[in-house]
Amino acid sequence: MTADISILDLFLQASLLVKLVMLILLGMSIVSWAMIIKRSKVLSAAFKESETFEDKFWSGTDLSLLYQEVKKRKDELSGTEEIFYSGFTEFARLRKSNAASPDFVMEGTGRAMRVAVAREVDDLETNLPFLATVGSITPYIGLFGTVWGIMHAFIALGGVKQATLAMVAPGIAEALVATAMACSPLSQQ
Repeated sequence: MTADISILDLFLQASLLVKLVMLILLGMSIVSWAMIIKRSKVLSAAFKESETFEDKFWSGTDLSLLYQEVKKRKDELSGTEEIFYSGFTEFARLRKSNAASPDFVMEGTGRAMRVAVAREVDDLETNLPFLATVGSITPYIGLFGTVWGIMHAFIALGGVKQATLAMVAPGIAEALVATAMACSPLSQQ
């Protein structure tokens, strides 16, 4: 006693609303995975750039020479290079005008670097709110599809005189596919 039921058959037999729920879940999953792959590439590149710059920074080279090297590429900077550039630029500017107050110079330098860090973190966290939202709402969207599908199956069952499991099973199966889609790793980042 086996029933050859495929997910495609269950999708095609589902009600319009359950199909819509499944398509929304599939669309959210595809968009989320595209963002995840893009973010992983960006984070990997940022890590490599950071490692390279840190090696230069801690190599014992003169920071003024490192600053001049970084300054030549100021439009292409990101990550730790951008933070260094912002801090050193502010340090040089404040040191010229306030050479007698080293605390003021260091405070201004730290402030410039904190602003640069905040900008870099914002760049690295792009799309995280969307991914968090998708990860938290997809189970509820799938549950809505499940409830709708089961309700649809029981309403159809109520119209017959003798109910059997064979009559209600396809409707419940289609509803559970929506739950499976919502709780699958593809929709849960």
